[in-house]
Amino acid sequence: MGTQSPGRGLGKRRLGAVQIVFFVVAAAGPLYAIAGGVSATYGVTGSIGVPLSFVLLAPVLALFAVGYAAMSRYVTNAGAFYPYVAHGIGRSAGTAVAYVTVLAYSCIQTGIFGLFGLSFSTWLNAKFGWHLPWWPVALLMVLVVGAGGVLRIDLDAKVLGVALGLEVAVLAVLNFALFSHPAGGSVSFAPLTPSSLFTAGAGAVLAFSIAVFLGFEGAATYGEESRDPRRTVGRATYAAIGLTAVLYIVSSLGMAVATGPDDIVERAVAEGPGLLFGLGGRYVGTAFADTAYVLFLTSQCAALLSLHNAVARYFFAVGREGLLPEGFSRTSKRTGAPIGGSLVQTSIGIVVVALFALAGRDPFTELFTWTGVTASTGVTIIMIAVSLSVIGFFRRRPGQETWWRRAGAPALAAVTLTAVLVLIIADFDVLLGSAGTVPLLRWGLPGLLMLAGLAGFLRAEALRTRRPEVYAGIGGPLREGELVEARRAPA
Repeated sequence: MGTQSPGRGLGKRRLGAVQIVFFVVAAAGPLYAIAGGVSATYGVTGSIGVPLSFVLLAPVLALFAVGYAAMSRYVTNAGAFYPYVAHGIGRSAGTAVAYVTVLAYSCIQTGIFGLFGLSFSTWLNAKFGWHLPWWPVALLMVLVVGAGGVLRIDLDAKVLGVALGLEVAVLAVLNFALFSHPAGGSVSFAPLTPSSLFTAGAGAVLAFSIAVFLGFEGAATYGEESRDPRRTVGRATYAAIGLTAVLYIVSSLGMAVATGPDDIVERAVAEGPGLLFGLGGRYVGTAFADTAYVLFLTSQCAALLSLHNAVARYFFAVGREGLLPEGFSRTSKRTGAPIGGSLVQTSIGIVVVALFALAGRDPFTELFTWTGVTASTGVTIIMIAVSLSVIGFFRRRPGQETWWRRAGAPALAAVTLTAVLVLIIADFDVLLGSAGTVPLLRWGLPGLLMLAGLAGFLRAEALRTRRPEVYAGIGGPLREGELVEARRAPA
């Protein structure tokens, strides 16, 4: 096993479960996810079963979290997913997952830059009459977030905690107002019936909903910086799933209740992210809706910063182990922040935003949507691999966890997530809207994930032959206590 080189570690033992929940839930961005992601799901898929998709996905993600949390007690690494796969299935498979991970998470963060550029330029136009294009705002935000990525992590956690508290409070008020003013005079629960979801395009709804959930699984990336990795990661993961699930189910249903299930799709298409705030202005007041929109903007800022921190740590981890250039693993001597990964992620954001701007593409229906569904497809693949890895890892260590944690829950998670992935791929054309008829996009975007995985696998196989000492260190060391128990175990 490899060990961490001196001077190439992250800040140590500073984060508790509450702080990590701030980061991972902020990455999910409840207010931006509901106003932007849920509205996009209704509008693009044409399905009213969005609330039911959250009801069904939350238990699946909780099943995944059982094995994920159990393995976090033995594998503590900023790379999160890929070390699990490296130790559970094999180092080459782990490297494939590492490459898919950095692509998927770079996609989702880059897409939010497009949404933020559109949202902020719309706000400037409404409030001051300034007709500013979306892309200068997006590029400026790329630079601001990049600068924030090198700040001390506990300072960022305080900011994210305040922002998250305000978002939850705003959503609570909005949801109360939405359910208090149902269309037609009575609350309809039609969006929770199976027939509302399981029609043509169900896979598209699930893909969007997974994209909205993204962020909950990021707790393990902070394992090296947590005070007690054996407990903190699991607690933070369960808390993140529970909090976001409640917010998404209630809020998505509230939007349908206030507009009427028969009208929610049409309204989402016409109003986009503004739908939630239009309803808020009508039932709570313009002043509150304006305040909520400002928090919508800050929610995106919080999500961007949190995702940037997570992606920078993925780059740090794979660079440290020689799977990408060593410069990716550079850290700040003062703060321990992953400077190398932060600069790489900032560069990716600049390039992608610039390309979409030059091509004249829409920042919401194209940049935000295409990158989001690509990311959710990639994360579904990764979660399947991790679930299988948990089974493989504990098969060699049968006495160290209960059967449910080491095999039962991970197996159920793998099966259900595979079914979700099949539905997503089958309906990927729906996810792209009118561009779904273009074969290059319909097959090219999920194909990028496959190419990334293949590139990672081949990179590891090359290391196996040419630099076996580097190959042996892929995934990093197991926790010392686990290694001691493994040595004592009978062969």
